[in-house]
Amino acid sequence: MEIDLAIYFGLFWNAFIAATLLPAFSEIALASLIAAGTGLPLALFVAATSGNVAGSVLNWWLGSRLADFKDKKWFPFSEKTIIRASKFFNRYGKWSLLFAWLPVVGDPLTLVAGVFKIRLLPFLILVTAGKAARYGVIVVTFNNVSL
Repeated sequence: MEIDLAIYFGLFWNAFIAATLLPAFSEIALASLIAAGTGLPLALFVAATSGNVAGSVLNWWLGSRLADFKDKKWFPFSEKTIIRASKFFNRYGKWSLLFAWLPVVGDPLTLVAGVFKIRLLPFLILVTAGKAARYGVIVVTFNNVSL
């Protein structure tokens, strides 16, 4: 099988963007590539997971600088969204980061983790675990093999 790096870079960036509030559907992109037999499943899994986690790290960093950015027009999170995510985060603590893959609340959770100054290493471990589990289910479902 010939390896086309553009497929992996494209999926990485799609997943990165999907971790922000910009519209991108990395799950659909990954499932489509797997179902079509395009690329190596493990490499696609790594590209999607690492891109999505990298996007979450950007959110975490933005959260750590919230006071500097919240009034900027380009800032991707509304005050209402931040308040909702903060309530969820206050209720479940850093363990809520295992659910950073969830639609609607997941991306703001990663921002709030930055606001609450969660250290980067625990952030990375929890966010990666949740996002890897989600993408792993997609790979297994659409490839019918286990990682």
